[in-house]
Amino acid sequence: MNITEIAPDVYRLSNFVPQINLQFNQFLVADDEPLLFHTGMRAMFPAVREMVEKVINPADLRWIGFSHFEADECGSLNEWLQIAPAAQAVCSQVGAFVSVNDFAVRPARGLTDGETFSTGKHRFRFVQTPHLPHCWEAGLLFEENGQTLFCSDLFLQNGEVKPFADSNVMEAVRQSMIDGQQSPFANATPYTQQTEANLQKLAALEAKTFAVMHGSSFAGNGANLLRDFGTVMREVLLPQ
Repeated sequence: MNITEIAPDVYRLSNFVPQINLQFNQFLVADDEPLLFHTGMRAMFPAVREMVEKVINPADLRWIGFSHFEADECGSLNEWLQIAPAAQAVCSQVGAFVSVNDFAVRPARGLTDGETFSTGKHRFRFVQTPHLPHCWEAGLLFEENGQTLFCSDLFLQNGEVKPFADSNVMEAVRQSMIDGQQSPFANATPYTQQTEANLQKLAALEAKTFAVMHGSSFAGNGANLLRDFGTVMREVLLPQ
């Protein structure tokens, strides 16, 4: 387990699973209304709760965000809702309607594209990105004040890597994408007719920090990095 503050009040909570050579990172925003982005799977709940306890009282958690309905994104959602009485899931309207409200013990707040909410010092914007990284209900959160993009499976890097990359991570991203094409998880992040528009929408945010779910977080010119990511996707995923 590893805890690193990657941006003001934003803590990266990391577990490495050697059996699959992959990190699972949750992100805790310590604020008046604390937010946890990604819950991890149910089996990870005790470990993630232990890390959260080092930063805040878990019972004070107010928002639980995630990109799409998947075990590592929201598998322990109900466990968090049970220990944090004021907590509410926050996700896309589509995600809330088709999956989360049937699964969760309390209804989620479903967000429309561009909708914002505040946790106190921090203001979040929901960016709807269908099928990026995957699933039709997918979306990402962007913290507007510090310009941090909580980017779910985008920029995935295999291995037990540093909490914060000290150089351009795109080659590691490229290699992990290539490796993924040879695994049972091939095409987990598809390149669709909507991908370029989604990437341009994200690039326009001009993020400064990228909170990566699997791999090192990093900082840089957000627009350029997302364009580079799109180039890597096209080169690896599309037939040559």
